Amino acid sequence: MVAPSSPGSYAASTGVRIPVAAGRSVPAELALPPARPTVSRGPAVIVIHEPTGLNDDIRSITRRFAANGYVALAPDLTGGGPLPLCIARFALGVSRAPSGRPYRDLAAVQRWLAARDDVDGERIGLAGFCMGGGFVILYAIHGTEPVRAIAPFYPALPRDDADLARLCPTVASFGARDRAFGGNGERLERVLAAAGVPHDVRTYADAGHSFLNVHDGVTAWLDRLPPEHAGYEPNAAEDAWARVLHFFAVHLAGGQSADD
Repeated sequence: MVAPSSPGSYAASTGVRIPVAAGRSVPAELALPPARPTVSRGPAVIVIHEPTGLNDDIRSITRRFAANGYVALAPDLTGGGPLPLCIARFALGVSRAPSGRPYRDLAAVQRWLAARDDVDGERIGLAGFCMGGGFVILYAIHGTEPVRAIAPFYPALPRDDADLARLCPTVASFGARDRAFGGNGERLERVLAAAGVPHDVRTYADAGHSFLNVHDGVTAWLDRLPPEHAGYEPNAAEDAWARVLHFFAVHLAGGQSADD
C-alpha cells in the first residue's frame, strides 16, 4: 500500500546489495531519476527507514524522491533475522554514536552512492523516519561522511543543544498529537535559529507520529493508540513533501523541484 499520488509521482526502482564490510552487505532499494541531459552528476538522497526496516512504504518514498530528480537509495540497516532482533539491533546501534554498526554501514552506503557516475558526492542528503529520523540527525552530527542537508520526520533529539547546533541545513516535521516526540519541534527550531543553521521546522496540529508513512495490518491498528497517535495523515503528509522538496531544491539540488 502506498500513499495516494498523482500520475508520474513515482519512479521505477530496483533492489541492490551494497558491500559494507568484509564479507557483509546490506540490501537496498535504488531509484533513478529521469535522464539528466545537461548534468551528468547530480544530487542524491538516502532514505532511512523506521525501526521495522525497509518495506514497501519506504520504497515508494524512495521512488518519489527519484521522480523529483534525485538518485535515491534506501538501505536496510536492521541487519536481517527475526524482526524483534532486527529492531533491537538497530536501536542499540543507533544509540552508540558514532561507533555503532548503523553509522559504519551508512558511511559505507554513502561512499558507494558517492562513487556512482551520476551522483555528486558533495550533494548527498538524508531523509529519515521515526528512529530513522533521529538517526539521520545523529549521523549528520557524528558521521564520518559529509551530509549536505537532512529531512528528519518525528525524531528523537540528542540531549545536548550544542550537538543540534552543529547540524547541516535541516527540514524537520512533527505531529502535535504525538505525545512522545511532537514537542521536539519547538526545541529544534529554537536551537537551529540561535545557531544560524538554515532550517524549516513545522509541527502539524492534526497529525500524530508516522503521519507520512503508510502502514497496514496490525501496525496500522497500533498506530492509532496513545501516546503517539500515529498514522498516515494526507494533508500533513503532502504539505511536508512540498516543504522537503523545496528545501532540498535550495540546499541540495540548487534549483527548483519537480513538485514546485
